[in-house]
Amino acid sequence: MSVWKDICSTDDLQPDSGVCALVESKQVAIFFLVKEQAVYAIHNYDPIGKANVLSRGMIGDIKGEPVVASPLYKQHFSLKTGICLEDETIAVPAYPIRIANGRVEIQVSTVGIAKGSAYEGAGA
Repeated sequence: MSVWKDICSTDDLQPDSGVCALVESKQVAIFFLVKEQAVYAIHNYDPIGKANVLSRGMIGDIKGEPVVASPLYKQHFSLKTGICLEDETIAVPAYPIRIANGRVEIQVSTVGIAKGSAYEGAGA
């Protein structure tokens, strides 16, 4: 069973940047892309650099795919899937996330954070 858990206000998000939130004892990197009106959530841990830093990475896109570049070794992780574009055998979890009534919510299950895709249309 999955439920939506309130994380923060949309005012706590940094436009076109990332923030980190502690959800179910896990660090989650949350990204808000203003132009696309999309919000994404992936695990904050960079498995290559072995540190919780992805929320501090630079965001952009590669061939239309929204990505974050790790601030350590600059690998790009898809904000939609968590897959590393330079090495598809490496990935971080991506989590369902949405904005509802001015609040950021992430989907959690009875056993932890639910895995899934990001929510586009954050302003809807």
